[in-house]
Amino acid sequence: MTESKPPPSHAAVSAGPVGKTRDAGWQIGVSRTIAVDVETAWSYLTAPRGLATWLGEDVAIPLFKDQRYRTADGTSGTIRSFREFDRIRLTWQPVNRPDHATVQVTVAPAKSGCTVRFHTERLYSSDEREQMRAHWRRVVHDIEADLTNPQGTVTG
Repeated sequence: MTESKPPPSHAAVSAGPVGKTRDAGWQIGVSRTIAVDVETAWSYLTAPRGLATWLGEDVAIPLFKDQRYRTADGTSGTIRSFREFDRIRLTWQPVNRPDHATVQVTVAPAKSGCTVRFHTERLYSSDEREQMRAHWRRVVHDIEADLTNPQGTVTG
């Protein structure tokens, strides 16, 4: 028996290499299902410790749409979309990058907890795509470790 798959999205349809879109340059997505509920994951991701894990140190909270941010290492951007318990979409520009990329983090219910997903687009090359894949894999590993620590508590 074969599993049916949904048709590819418009942006994904291209004759080019995997990860290259027609309109948004190179992109990458990394996700992990974690054994906590959406509310717990969201609370962590939007608290200082969680923000430091995925975005950077010293981001002002609470987050809101159109908020400008700057991390301790100089990465800057603007929150473009903020839907509580669902997603945050933002521009992301480290100091050594001539222009911004777009990062989106989403949280969705899953059978065994929730799925946390990071998606980055407007990357320059397949090399930068692979660097971001490695980065987001480390991030989701660290998020899962923080959220499922032996004490069963989340510290923000």
